Amino acid sequence: MERLWGLLQRTQRLSPRPSQTIYKHVEGTQQWHLEEEEEDREEGAEPAAHFCPMELRGPDLGSRAGRPNLGLWATTGRRAAPYLVLTALLIFTGAFLLGYVAFRGSCQACGDDVLVVSEDINYEPGPDSHQGTLYWSDLQAMFLRLLGEGHLEDTIRQTSLRKRMAGSAGMAALAQDVRGALSSQKLDHVWMDTHYVGLQFPDPAHPNTLHWVGEAGKLGEPLPLEDHDVYCPYSATGNATGELVYAHYGRPEDLQDLRARGVEPAGRLLLVRLGEISFAQKVASAQDFGARGVLIYPDPADFSQDPHKLGLSSHRAVYGHVHLGTGDPYTPGFPSFNQTQFPPVQSSGLPNIPAQPISADIASLLLRKLQGPVAPQEWQGRLPGSPYRLGPGPGLHLGVNNHRVSTPISNIFGCIEGRSEPDHYVVIGAQRDAWGPGAAKSAVGTAILLELARTFSSMVSNGFQPRRSLLFISWDGGDFGSVGSTEWLEGYLSVLHLKAVVYVSLDNAVLGDDKFHAKTSPLLISLIENILKQVDSPNRSGQTLYEQVVVNNHSWDAEVIRPLPMDSSAYSFTAFAGVPAVEFSFLEDGQAYPFLHTKDDTYENLHRVLRGRLPAVAQAVAQLAGQLLIRLSHDHLLPLDFGRYGDVVLRHIGSLNEFSGDLKARGLTLQWVYSARGDYIRAAEKLRKEIYSSEESDERLMRMYNVRIMRVEFYFLSQYVSPADSPFRHIFLGRGDHTLGALLDHVRLLRSGGSGDPGAASSGVAPGLGFQESRFRRQLALLTWTLQGAANALSGDVWNIDNNF
Repeated sequence: MERLWGLLQRTQRLSPRPSQTIYKHVEGTQQWHLEEEEEDREEGAEPAAHFCPMELRGPDLGSRAGRPNLGLWATTGRRAAPYLVLTALLIFTGAFLLGYVAFRGSCQACGDDVLVVSEDINYEPGPDSHQGTLYWSDLQAMFLRLLGEGHLEDTIRQTSLRKRMAGSAGMAALAQDVRGALSSQKLDHVWMDTHYVGLQFPDPAHPNTLHWVGEAGKLGEPLPLEDHDVYCPYSATGNATGELVYAHYGRPEDLQDLRARGVEPAGRLLLVRLGEISFAQKVASAQDFGARGVLIYPDPADFSQDPHKLGLSSHRAVYGHVHLGTGDPYTPGFPSFNQTQFPPVQSSGLPNIPAQPISADIASLLLRKLQGPVAPQEWQGRLPGSPYRLGPGPGLHLGVNNHRVSTPISNIFGCIEGRSEPDHYVVIGAQRDAWGPGAAKSAVGTAILLELARTFSSMVSNGFQPRRSLLFISWDGGDFGSVGSTEWLEGYLSVLHLKAVVYVSLDNAVLGDDKFHAKTSPLLISLIENILKQVDSPNRSGQTLYEQVVVNNHSWDAEVIRPLPMDSSAYSFTAFAGVPAVEFSFLEDGQAYPFLHTKDDTYENLHRVLRGRLPAVAQAVAQLAGQLLIRLSHDHLLPLDFGRYGDVVLRHIGSLNEFSGDLKARGLTLQWVYSARGDYIRAAEKLRKEIYSSEESDERLMRMYNVRIMRVEFYFLSQYVSPADSPFRHIFLGRGDHTLGALLDHVRLLRSGGSGDPGAASSGVAPGLGFQESRFRRQLALLTWTLQGAANALSGDVWNIDNNF
């Protein structure tokens, strides 16, 4: 017994002091680290936890001699019990930590504080599969291996050789070939949608014209338009006559500057350069300032000056539509199925003035005739022998004779059904049509789309079963303003806003290889960052794409991330349908790809611009898009960073804060917007905590979280305006008085003297008469309650909403 007592005392001296595991968030990372923190205790001190050991009692046999022995055993039990319990607690804690780390590794959509997919993520195949458990590394390796078996370059070359203008016989033949290619991949579903849309084409019998105008107002010598079939779809038709004025890029600020320099744009024709904003925005701005017509030309200064690089010929004009919107402008807000006759309305984004592209050679002739002040230095271009003056110059007469044609277009779909959430769709698409050869414009995207469909079909055959459905879509009518995709969204909007998770666009993916940009919703930024770390750079050996973009800029998102512009094919998904979307682009360093939307956008020119690296860059885009699809279609929890929009609101409110003093002087306040933003931040944080404490194995709970997460973008569509009247209802990306941009433009009038609203065209609002308190109050209400509605929806059930209003 004395030997046992000594052993217990020695165990007490040698036993380790209790340790406490503390979770600490390390700034600058997206991971939580475990740090062991030993609490020093004096030897012999009582443990932090207090135990009440039970005293073991045997039957009382009346033997007094046996009682001292029982007392010794009881005393020994009391002393040993804390160590036995401590040992059990240590085992339990270790098991808990292993389970916690496994859960944290699988939580994919909890904002900045969530681990990304690790090598331990468990992807279970379906019950009929003979494969073992698939991990992220397995899926990644399988995808890269199967993707490498494709023939991207050959598909790009063959597609660029085919004439495929929307509505043409060549496009009909290509549509059948694409449908056949998808059908051969043994997808679950392959089908086609046909829409009858109004497209505008030049009239071969009456080509568009440009003439000098004499002093008596009579038409003089014509200026030759080298490319008679290059035009601006949806231009107003008819004639426009006026003096010529040079207006730089035709942005609202350019026209305001022009007016400030004593050159009035109203009543004149404007000569503007390609770039900075879309054709449609240039024409809309010109119309807002009272111009009669617009001529758009490519200035050599906007392209590479390297003599060793290819450049655009000086006699080439550039094609571009001028509808300030997307879809069929003659059935705004409604789908164009079965030639259904809708009320005779048209989109408010159609211009009332004519527009025509011209070549650099014609622009040079026009500039030489201009008088007036010399253009500022930043407006000077590189046309040879042309002194850049503002004008006005001699009179011009522009005649536009385009005509509208009811045209059938076809979208082609292929689907792999999901295993657990088949009614949630991850959508990837590419434009199929092209005005010219369209190698960069649509051949690259079409080739990558078909390769991804083939690759994912092969992965399914090898045991991969995505949780969510994958939709592969080939769009028609893209060159007329994303007509095919927008008509599909309009036709199925009531379904898609509930079921579409994300849209990934492959259009304009390869325009160079020096830089990488992602035009995207904020919800996808964190996921894009993670995927960039998984893809090798196509032109810097040994580096990932992430390492390439941060080499000169440690703020990777400032270098890479851009908002979705209206001329992006992904724009209507987010601004109209409320689906988060992304469009990737590899670009030339500093200068634009010169051949986009021209007859020179051939496979040979694209290959030469990339100096033979076209296959490598296209492969990098396919790897990037494919790994994004794996994450979006198979993570248990959607990897969408719903907390990002709090930062977006804060950034915009920072711009409004500049005018808080002016508003206060009028008895107005922005406090309601601040409160709504605070409620959104709190709702996002509350949801994040709920996800942390939940079990990934609870399929019902995971689905509930996924539904709330995937609809965040939809929450930012204003519910207080009509989709038919204001189709782009998104308060950050949309157009109309309900947007934050419109509110900011209006508030700026407090300091501009109230003479007008030159920036109104950028937010889709007609120029007003200055600051109006009633309009401000309505704008503030539209913005506030949309933001508040997003906060309420993110909170979950109505009994969970805790507003601070």
